[in-house]
Amino acid sequence: MSEASPLDVPPSDDFSLLIVDDEVNLRQQLAKAMERRGFKADIAESVFDGVRAVEAHPPKYAVIDLRLDDGSGLEVVEALRRERADARIVVLTGYGNIATAVAAVKAGAVDYLPKPADADQIAAALLVDGAVMPPPPERPMSADRVRWEHIQRVYAQCDRNVSETARRLKMHRRTLQRILAKNAPRE
Repeated sequence: MSEASPLDVPPSDDFSLLIVDDEVNLRQQLAKAMERRGFKADIAESVFDGVRAVEAHPPKYAVIDLRLDDGSGLEVVEALRRERADARIVVLTGYGNIATAVAAVKAGAVDYLPKPADADQIAAALLVDGAVMPPPPERPMSADRVRWEHIQRVYAQCDRNVSETARRLKMHRRTLQRILAKNAPRE
């Protein structure tokens, strides 16, 4: 007997999917890619629209961006979890860290993926059996990239104040200035 692939169709005929992301191109391209994989995708661009879509028709699956223009995508995760306990939710973010991953899982997400995530990764995360670990990413972010993104996130949260960011990261201000002057490391 062959082992099931995480992309095998689960035992359900409900493939309703809600994609909530404020980046219009990503939202539309992901919807098309997921429809090619058998999902029936609806899209929303904000927390407000996402919660309304959930209340109107709670989907079986959802892909929700963590940071939206009008708030946190975790509000949509919580609304969906209230409306449909069996929903499978994946949270996407460009600013990944352990604290937000834990918050996403506590809110009800089954997985948490850093952007850019491709449609195959997202489909695998949505469809994988909870008892089976998903396969490792084909191209994970390098340690340098993870470090750079963390520094950028803290810098943004400190309103781009170099001294405050350096204090919070426990590094010298000049070291931080040199890091911020460089371009992002390649994947």
